[in-house]
Amino acid sequence: MTTQHTKAELLLKSHKTATGLLLPNAWDCASAKLFEAAGFSAIGTTSAGIAFAQGYRDGEQIPRKEMLAVIARIAAAVQIPVSADIEAGYGPAPADVAETIHEVIKAGAVGVNLEDSIGMSSLYSIPQQTERIKAARAEGQRAGLPLVINARTDTYLFSIGEEATRLQDTLERGKAYLEAGADSVFVPGVGDPALIEELVRGIPGPLNVMVGPGMLSAPKLFKLGVKRVSVGGAAMMATMGLIWDIACELYVQGTYEQMASHPYDFSAAWKLFTPATTA
Repeated sequence: MTTQHTKAELLLKSHKTATGLLLPNAWDCASAKLFEAAGFSAIGTTSAGIAFAQGYRDGEQIPRKEMLAVIARIAAAVQIPVSADIEAGYGPAPADVAETIHEVIKAGAVGVNLEDSIGMSSLYSIPQQTERIKAARAEGQRAGLPLVINARTDTYLFSIGEEATRLQDTLERGKAYLEAGADSVFVPGVGDPALIEELVRGIPGPLNVMVGPGMLSAPKLFKLGVKRVSVGGAAMMATMGLIWDIACELYVQGTYEQMASHPYDFSAAWKLFTPATTA
């Protein structure tokens, strides 16, 4: 078994490779096991995916205890490193973030996404967010774990601030977050190659972007200098779309052909969840 400390080191190292880190986002044990079986070296969780699967809206509507329970089950289900999406840390104060980090580490994760947004309309100030990042870093150190902190700024995702100064604000935040102890900077909501190149040049650390259909491929993003590419809730939403199609066909027509559009063999699923044996 790979130790939690070693998993954290592996995750951190993956941000510094020439090829970069392609990180799918899981929302339950089945999705996590499938991503692992496909060959990924690490996975992230998706806060939106977990929230929806548990019957909540996104945006810290799922109680922290329930979110952490799912993260713990995912971390226990796979052998590869897991980075947990903890949204904005479940509370505004550094102490709130520290408490969440403490529980995330207990759950078995080795990295976190930590947002700077307050809802979808405002952001924590840079001094506020840097203190929150410092608290996360200190909690990792107390646990003796090189926790991988992916500091997310939502300047572009929610179009916060003046458009003319948004890039400069993002760069300023990225630099400050790295200085506060973050290992990488996550800027969701960007897709223009020229803008991504400016972010790569201006942020003095690994850049994470979120992708989806119609965007540049991961290899092309890595060539631009991006070091981490994740899919957020997109895979979970695609799964919901498939279930919706199955539901509509079954209810309206009483037929089952949509179930055959993306089949997964029962014996393969059985094998996927067979406990590993020890010699």
